[in-house]
Amino acid sequence: MILTQYYLKCLAHASYLVGDERTGTAAIIDPQRDVDQYLADARDAGLEIRHVFLTHLHADFVAGHLELRERTGAEIYLGKAASAEYPFTPLGDGDAVEFGDVRLSVLETPGHSPESISVVVYDLAKDAATPYAVLTGDTLFIGDVGRPDLRAALGWSATALASLLYDSLHEKLLRLPDDTCVYPAHGAGSLCGKNLSTDTVSTIGAQRRYNYALQPMTKDEFISIVLAEQPDAPPYFTYDAILNTKQRPTLEESLRRELRPLTLDEVLRLRNTGAQLLDTREPAEFEGAHLLDSVNISLAGQFATWVGTLLDPARPIVVVADAGRELESALRLGRIGFDNVVGYLEGGMAAVDPQPELVRRIDRVTATALEEQLRSEMRPVVVDVRAPAERQAEWIEGSLGIPLNHLLERLGEVPRDRPVVVHCQGGYRSAIAASLLAEHGVSTVSDLVGGLTAWKASRLPTSGAATG
Repeated sequence: MILTQYYLKCLAHASYLVGDERTGTAAIIDPQRDVDQYLADARDAGLEIRHVFLTHLHADFVAGHLELRERTGAEIYLGKAASAEYPFTPLGDGDAVEFGDVRLSVLETPGHSPESISVVVYDLAKDAATPYAVLTGDTLFIGDVGRPDLRAALGWSATALASLLYDSLHEKLLRLPDDTCVYPAHGAGSLCGKNLSTDTVSTIGAQRRYNYALQPMTKDEFISIVLAEQPDAPPYFTYDAILNTKQRPTLEESLRRELRPLTLDEVLRLRNTGAQLLDTREPAEFEGAHLLDSVNISLAGQFATWVGTLLDPARPIVVVADAGRELESALRLGRIGFDNVVGYLEGGMAAVDPQPELVRRIDRVTATALEEQLRSEMRPVVVDVRAPAERQAEWIEGSLGIPLNHLLERLGEVPRDRPVVVHCQGGYRSAIAASLLAEHGVSTVSDLVGGLTAWKASRLPTSGAATG
């Protein structure tokens, strides 16, 4: 038996290949949408991908089940509580797919979503009675469990799903042997949980001992703890959960349509008819010079989260990228189902050189310079765009807290009669915020270089619990 984990850091997403060398057969579990790596590894190992499992209808990315079916003819498997437009084989408790020395047995484990399953992996050549591993999807993470509140927009009560999650954990997963390996679908950085470990594999026994959500408690206590302090879910989560039920174009088909070079005049016409201008360059490059009305969400950070939070999948997107990174930009948009790219600015910012009136800049201010400005007569407004929990721990005295994911709805709180300086922890989110404020008419906006980290490194004062 072959079991390979693939970890996509930008989505904190783990997917799996389980193969049988004797029959040359493989299954892929929870694939990302760009599937070439699975095909290459299967080919190198002499395997054919014949089975594709989704442990649930993922909310934070578009899975590659249709892409694998298109490329290999593989059969798609979902939990029996799922519904989808494409043909699939429904699986419930005790159902199994067996090939050679591999058995993939299903446990229905609803809670994170109503259709969630876990896949128990047996290596029949070693022990046909004892599982080697369980692929838990978003039901059980390393250090956490799946959040049960993501289906509220689709009519599911978070409390009802949390109750199902408790049963799935205690009546199904925790009955597996302690030495069963646990392979989840996400790690630290995913918004599908609130306390995920940086580890990507564990055991049932280790999780029984160390996972806060698996400690002895009543169901009511579990529901209360699991629902408390969940981070805001990006708006695209519901969009992707629905998209994963759809018969849609493959990523390859979408990219062929999207990777179209556009002249500056074409970009401006598209902007004037409602297209979103997305600049994926590094923040320093964007702030040095960018096209009027464009928004900076750099490929260097949590690109998917912020695209899915701030952009509209129903409106066209024009990409402005570093030369050679247009494909990467469109690909990473496609991973979360944003197939609304209509092209990219050919030549990047160099195409704007003949029309300097279309170029805008955002000032970058150092921590010491900001501290001097705050002691001046024309004191700027400091806008902290970090999450509430970050701000509660420590903040710059007198700053205004508006989390980035709520900035657009709270634009009215940002003064227009004073200079504005935005900051986050390190500079990625503040660059996004500065670009949004500039796009929405805040003319004098600056970005604190290095964020609160640089402020503290300059030994400047902060307030809050973290300051002691």
